[in-house]
Amino acid sequence: MLQHHETRILPYSSEQLFDLVLDIAKYPEFLPWVVGLRVRDRQPGLIHAELAAGYKIYTERFTCNVSYERPKSIHVDYIKGPLKHLTNDWSFTDVPGGCQITFHVEFEFKSFLFQSVAAQFFDMALSKMTEAFEQRAAEIYGVGGKQNV
Repeated sequence: MLQHHETRILPYSSEQLFDLVLDIAKYPEFLPWVVGLRVRDRQPGLIHAELAAGYKIYTERFTCNVSYERPKSIHVDYIKGPLKHLTNDWSFTDVPGGCQITFHVEFEFKSFLFQSVAAQFFDMALSKMTEAFEQRAAEIYGVGGKQNV
């Protein structure tokens, strides 16, 4: 099983970063390899979504439940798709000068071949995704957390 855990302090509030991460419908606009996302159901504290991830001619769809406690945490549970397992957790804590954001993901493909390929690109892919979230925050909230006008 592939796992990644990361903690960063960013110059934004926990509410700002929580809103950015929870706005999953916008993921295709800025996250690499996310080619589509459909919110199937939205209830207080829970979103049921279908995501399409692709690279070149290869595209896979999977469904998940996104549970959240505003503005502290977001948890993703995998339901159906090409994976054997996926879990993803975000936590947001206000600290002097910004927000400490903690991200943890672990996943495993059903296919040994896909798992082997994913392992080769895992660190690079997560680095690109982390950069995409940070760039999105700067676009929406401004560099250093100052609101864009």
